[in-house]
Amino acid sequence: MIYGGHFDIDSKLEEEKVLEKKMNDPSFWDHQEEAKEIIDKLSNLRNITEKITKLEKEINDNLELFNLMEEEDSEVLSSLEGELPSLEQKVEELSLFLLLSGPYDQNNCILEVHSGAGGTEACDWAMMLYRMYTRYAEKKGYKIEVLDYQEGEEVGIKSASLLIKGSYAYGYLKCERGVHRLVRLSPFDANNKRHTSFASIEVTPEIDNSIDIEIDPKDLKIDVYRSGGAGGQHVNTTDSAVRITHLPTKIVVTCQNERSQLQNRERALAILKGKLKLLELEKQQQEKKELKGEVASINFGSQIRSYVLHPYSLVKDARTKVETSNVSKVLDGDLDLFIESYLKEVNV
Repeated sequence: MIYGGHFDIDSKLEEEKVLEKKMNDPSFWDHQEEAKEIIDKLSNLRNITEKITKLEKEINDNLELFNLMEEEDSEVLSSLEGELPSLEQKVEELSLFLLLSGPYDQNNCILEVHSGAGGTEACDWAMMLYRMYTRYAEKKGYKIEVLDYQEGEEVGIKSASLLIKGSYAYGYLKCERGVHRLVRLSPFDANNKRHTSFASIEVTPEIDNSIDIEIDPKDLKIDVYRSGGAGGQHVNTTDSAVRITHLPTKIVVTCQNERSQLQNRERALAILKGKLKLLELEKQQQEKKELKGEVASINFGSQIRSYVLHPYSLVKDARTKVETSNVSKVLDGDLDLFIESYLKEVNV
């Protein structure tokens, strides 16, 4: 079986050997954070290679069985036909990896939820999205770390930042970046009127500190404030939270989950570097589009999806036109339909 791209099994098996060699080094646990990253990377890699090799074996076994038939055997043919739907589904699942070919698609990601204008309504909608993405991450087997959590004045959240750790977390969740619109009968309106709320999602790949982005200290405005909120037991309640504003781009990054101000500052700077690198990549992509004669915006912050709870039930993606009436299932983290459709759309 011939592979290419993410199906290049030989290069992945070779990478496994390199990581295993590092794990066997006596000094492996001298740097625990780095060691954990290597273990996670190896685990993700093995998950992919095992799926590919298992699928290859199944296909080859079926081909061998077919070729061994000396004459048409209805029982064998029926058995082989019964295997087809399962094999087709597995090939479809693996084919998604071919669509995740970006330089950082395999990375962890930082997902941020920001409530839009609208006060209580928007904060409650932001909280619903926060729950939707945590449920999605849990279903995918990803690990979640709360980096920042700002409660709304009455309900919900003003903003929150999550580090989502897992294989291809950025590759999948980058599809969710943009403005999300909710239409419903407001539970906060005494007259039970219909309201429209907005919240935005930002997704940035987690990139290690070796990233080639230089930041002039003069371009940074650093504020320290008191941590707190419902972000989890590891969120401090001391003056250790850090907010960094990159003045040239107006990008704002916050972090409050680390144990010290210095650690929060380092984490925030790493996230800022990731955002600046992403901005650089998007600029390059836009320039390529313009050179090809395409007139299109990057769509950073544009409305991507509507969730309608009244007068009917519908979730519709503005980019792919894919829709479903099962709103509760989507809000409970079932996003595969939209993510997979978007990946196929942009890779046509």
